[in-house]
Amino acid sequence: MGYTEENWKKRLAERSDLSTSIVHLTRGTSSRKSIEQLLKILEEKTINGSTTDSGFIVGDTPAVCFQDAPLHSITQNVWFEQKYRKENSSAKTRYIACGLSFRKSYAYKKGARPVIYEQISVAKKIIPKDEWWRIVNFDLSDNTSIIDWTHEREWRSPKAFKFSISQATVLLSNQLMYKKFMQLCEEKDIDIYKKINGIVVMNNILF
Repeated sequence: MGYTEENWKKRLAERSDLSTSIVHLTRGTSSRKSIEQLLKILEEKTINGSTTDSGFIVGDTPAVCFQDAPLHSITQNVWFEQKYRKENSSAKTRYIACGLSFRKSYAYKKGARPVIYEQISVAKKIIPKDEWWRIVNFDLSDNTSIIDWTHEREWRSPKAFKFSISQATVLLSNQLMYKKFMQLCEEKDIDIYKKINGIVVMNNILF
């Protein structure tokens, strides 16, 4: 038996490790390029899905990736990624602290769902092919080759995630990126910042 949304929020409010929102982080080789990508997403009101070639998606259906974690945990994930790339120069840039968050209930109604963590070969036997976009490889059997992305508590949305601008909260890594975001809005003569749900500068959460 379910319970009301108000009771649901009260339950999550008692847990510092849970959130009512999910987060999509962008990629980019520089702050400006990341912000330009973010503005493009906001103008189009669409996040296009990754594929097997551009991401880690199983099957033929592209999917948009989100993290189901509080913002302080998101910033910790990003901080670890930054340190890992410094120590491993060949490591792929997976995401930076620039993106969007949406209420979980809103994203669910738009088709987003929690992923299924399992060995790919096993998951394919128990999940219909048209749901393979939900599979994330998970394997702890080899101590020298751990495959574990459960720290992201990933959600995915098939194909593309189309959203209302008023439902989007912008996430920016620091004050400099915030100023660049506002500057680019002025340069492009767009007033998106007036229409979104809000802006969060994330380094104020972690430091």
